[in-house]
Amino acid sequence: MEENKPFLAVLVIQFIYAGYFLLTKIAFEVGMSTYVFVCYRQAAATLFLAPIAIFFHWKSAPPLSFSIFCKIFILSLFGITMSLDVVGVALKHTSASLGAATSNTLPVITFFLAVLLRMEKVNIRTSPGIMKVAGVTLCLGGVATIAFYRGPFLKLLLHHHLINNHLQQLQDHVPSAATWIKGVFLLLLSNFSWALWLVLQGLVLKSYPSKLLLTTFQCFLSTIQSFIVAIAFTRDPNEWQLGWNVRLLSVVYCGILVTGITFYLQTWVVEKKGPVFLAMTTPLILVFTIIISAFVLGEIISFGSVLGALLLVGGLYFVLCGKAKEEEREKEACKQIGDVEKACGGLKEEITS
Repeated sequence: MEENKPFLAVLVIQFIYAGYFLLTKIAFEVGMSTYVFVCYRQAAATLFLAPIAIFFHWKSAPPLSFSIFCKIFILSLFGITMSLDVVGVALKHTSASLGAATSNTLPVITFFLAVLLRMEKVNIRTSPGIMKVAGVTLCLGGVATIAFYRGPFLKLLLHHHLINNHLQQLQDHVPSAATWIKGVFLLLLSNFSWALWLVLQGLVLKSYPSKLLLTTFQCFLSTIQSFIVAIAFTRDPNEWQLGWNVRLLSVVYCGILVTGITFYLQTWVVEKKGPVFLAMTTPLILVFTIIISAFVLGEIISFGSVLGALLLVGGLYFVLCGKAKEEEREKEACKQIGDVEKACGGLKEEITS
């Protein structure tokens, strides 16, 4: 049973993310402002994380200098506030399934940025390097397919979905080609912003090593930032009302489950099985989202989106497999160097004696 816990954990993580795409899409469809949603979501995450961070880490908190504060502020602005606001607008133009599909580009974009910043190396003369390049190429092909080729539309379980009243007219409406392309590239921009946040966060953690406090500070700062953005774009007071409806449910779900629970679970899985194992399970988000969207929303899915998603998943696996093989080769090389040094040390002792 102990060995199966990481597998169960990743299933929970990816299911939570699938629910995130679904609930946010529903909240936007019923009229909730994307900017107000982000503000409330980050406020809920801050209220959830702050007491935990204060209780466990306040006495042992590393010093927070002005320069570190500025770095955290910039990370929050571009990695969280900008990313979440952009993905919210993008989901309005596309679908929950497409949002889940493009999430597979995140590991590839992160890898690409790490190469540009010289944090990763690519040797195209080796098979791992070729696999990485092939993976990036497949992902680019998948994005182009999703954006520019739609093909026939598939209405999965349209007559059997659970929500069939006020969303019916919205489901039957198929976005125009221009609107769809705009949504796809907004999703990519969001993933690019999020990937940049992942890369730069590693550098900030060297100066401020408390992961929980860093996350809490970013949630708090992004709450303030997203509030300013929401005030600028949403002037109607009625847009800020939640009530006991799907708006409140989506805010609480994303604030507590997505930001709070998955943060801990992802850290635990990486500790037990490594980051590659967690990244390899990313396509499960797409599978869960398509299934849930079919039953709950009867969502319209184009053949081009399915084909593009397969290319994205294939590209993700090529990059991750190339990375895994490269790490195995590095470990083997280090082991051989260690054996040589050990043998040389033994030989030196024999000569000395």
